[in-house]
Amino acid sequence: MSSARVCIVAAFGLLAVGGPAWADRESAIAPIDWKHVVTSTDMDRIKGWRTAFIKALENAKARGNAARIESEGALLDPDAAMGGPGPAAGQYRCRVIKLGTKSQAMPAYSVYPEFACTVADEGEVMSFAKTGGSQRPVGLIFPGDDRRQIFLGTMMLGDETRPMDYGRDALRDMAGAVERIGTNRWRLILPYPNFESVMDVIELVPQA
Repeated sequence: MSSARVCIVAAFGLLAVGGPAWADRESAIAPIDWKHVVTSTDMDRIKGWRTAFIKALENAKARGNAARIESEGALLDPDAAMGGPGPAAGQYRCRVIKLGTKSQAMPAYSVYPEFACTVADEGEVMSFAKTGGSQRPVGLIFPGDDRRQIFLGTMMLGDETRPMDYGRDALRDMAGAVERIGTNRWRLILPYPNFESVMDVIELVPQA
């Protein structure tokens, strides 16, 4: 496991070998159970994902973006999750769409250029990381249910070389779900992000 990946795992209080740092105290807790890692604020965000998605779409459409949303197909369909496996370890092309706005001065629909991201196998969980830029979401993908996996992460900024510990700063914490929406196509949905939008959607497609 690379030093960067060790940092991601360590940021969640999980040992690099795959076990929880608090295993001696609570050995009955499985290290892959995201419910024992998530903050109460992020639990609320995850529970409210569909409400956030609908609200964000309605806001974006009301401000003249209906055709652009329609053109994205399954990517922006709240009920498009197909179930099945999450993304395998590898290099991906990722694209962010921000839906809805918390301020009338901000756009309600924004599409950002593609960027490189990585999914890595950490043993009982997977990790996700944006590999460049001044804002770099990183975190873990935990087993979820038969339709989606759970993502918990933090935002790395500027020239930081390791992620902030998850749960240390609520403004840096990120939470959402990974859903398969097609053959070799996934999305990471982030309801109620801390800045700008009501819902962020990150498309993941394997690099050719």
